[in-house]
Amino acid sequence: MTEIRFYHLITQSLEQALPSIVNKGLGAGHKSVVRFANDKEVAAFNEHFWTYNPESFLPHGSKSDAHAESQPVYLTAANENPNGANMLVLCNQTEMPANLADFTLCCDFLDGKDEEAVHAARARWKSYKDAGHAVTYWQQTDTGGWEQKA
Repeated sequence: MTEIRFYHLITQSLEQALPSIVNKGLGAGHKSVVRFANDKEVAAFNEHFWTYNPESFLPHGSKSDAHAESQPVYLTAANENPNGANMLVLCNQTEMPANLADFTLCCDFLDGKDEEAVHAARARWKSYKDAGHAVTYWQQTDTGGWEQKA
């Protein structure tokens, strides 16, 4: 079964919080697929990952770059795993991914300021639990860190 971690954004935006979680995954030896709702978001984060911190480097690519199979972090809007990743990061998603079994870890972000996103996340939580996955809930602290709540 896949370990599912919900990350509830409260004090930071996805742009602020996502690089940290992806970097932690890389530090733990994970290759990642980061799935967005559409190609516009992929393009925006493809640029953002180069510029979010001038003192940091987050190696990544998308379909607009070559060699998807060798990217440590692959950004996409599709239900795919071209780099053989074991970590899936979901951003602005509304449904449980069809290829969840391809991953040992899934980090599912939800925007706490968006009621529709919160409602969709609750439905995914139930689907994950009903399917037998281990699910935890992490809420953002006032300082931007994470605290496990459930």
